[in-house]
Amino acid sequence: MFFDRPDSGELAVLVHLELSSLERQNDPREFEELVLSAGGDPVHFVTGQRQTPKVRYFVGTGKLEEIKEAVKEHEAQIVMFNHQLTPSQERNLEEQLQCRVLDRTGLILDIFAQRARTHEGKLQVELAQLHHMSTRLIRGWTHLERQKGGIGMRGPGETQLETDRRLLRARIKAIHKRLDKVRKQREQGRRGRNRAEVPTVSLVGYTNAGKSTLFNMITSSNVVAQDQLFATLDPTMRKLQLPEVGTTIFADTVGFISDLPHRLVEAFRATLEEAANADLLLHTIDCADDERARNIEQVNIVLEEIGAHECPFLMVYNKIDLLPSFEPRIDRDDLGKPIAVWLSAKTGAGTDMLLQAITELLAQDMFHETLLIPVTMGGFRAKLFQSSAVINEEYNDDGSSNIEIRLPRPDLERMLSAENITMNNLVVVKTAS
Repeated sequence: MFFDRPDSGELAVLVHLELSSLERQNDPREFEELVLSAGGDPVHFVTGQRQTPKVRYFVGTGKLEEIKEAVKEHEAQIVMFNHQLTPSQERNLEEQLQCRVLDRTGLILDIFAQRARTHEGKLQVELAQLHHMSTRLIRGWTHLERQKGGIGMRGPGETQLETDRRLLRARIKAIHKRLDKVRKQREQGRRGRNRAEVPTVSLVGYTNAGKSTLFNMITSSNVVAQDQLFATLDPTMRKLQLPEVGTTIFADTVGFISDLPHRLVEAFRATLEEAANADLLLHTIDCADDERARNIEQVNIVLEEIGAHECPFLMVYNKIDLLPSFEPRIDRDDLGKPIAVWLSAKTGAGTDMLLQAITELLAQDMFHETLLIPVTMGGFRAKLFQSSAVINEEYNDDGSSNIEIRLPRPDLERMLSAENITMNNLVVVKTAS
């Protein structure tokens, strides 16, 4: 519905103000990267300082004239603000500048619309776009607004504006219904993995921290990995066998960013729940970024918003190849538990240490043996298969079987108890190496 996008390469004038009333300022360099990621062509950057935004135009009259001159000089087709604009401010600015005006939220939504590939991703982006556009519908239909009345202004039926609002509400309701179905399907998948005791590891982090490159290196996948913001939008999941852990699910997720539009977080909640329900979060960080501390803070804010801040996590400092003479290593706490890994996903240096740290954090008291299962233990054998604990099975002439199993010891004890079998009843044929 909102996926018709203008050709890339639009000439853009960028606007960034340092507002002393704000505790945290958006990064102008990151803003320019966002514009480039959207396919824009920045031709001029207008900067300035204010105590607070002006109500009518966000900027003062002098700065407005400067923007006008830049638009005219460069024949710019769009003006982008590194701030949140109200619908009235956008309308007022467009009237004055005679070109399209886009704020930071609209820019991020546009990038997400370009990146969405799966049906679910497109639905999530459209939902966020619909919420954003619903407050801006009036710009094109003020001449049809009937509420003000007056001679010649009355008429039967609803106005075009009212019709659009009603259609928007219906579409939003339909998308919510579809995404609820997606959420239920994801929950069902997670319940299945929980029953099978398959741990999930989710990669989270600031956008362009190298999550997809790391994901590809670990899982031997070919997820799109580019040096641009929001190269990954749709989540990708892969299986990996880890020593002492077994089958493990790795999930690559969308990158976070400062001042991420709330509607986007809300729309992508079904996807982000993969992070909130993970057994381990790999907080991937660009260690060569000057804004490293700030980016970590922004990721923690979003994790708290989606309820994932209490999940166990491991800090992964990526891109050490950009630091002079820096060797990969594992940082540990006083108890010897891994808390951070320094590596380069691009060169592969230190990825073996990462897998070692993940294994240490996920490994439980695992039971890995080959057992002799007689015919009388058919119920116990069935439970082993249901829990995906069977690695190999060989049949004997008397109908019994030798089954190599691997599962957490507490799960094995629960199965045995349900079948009224004790550990002493188990016959170990061969101890697994």
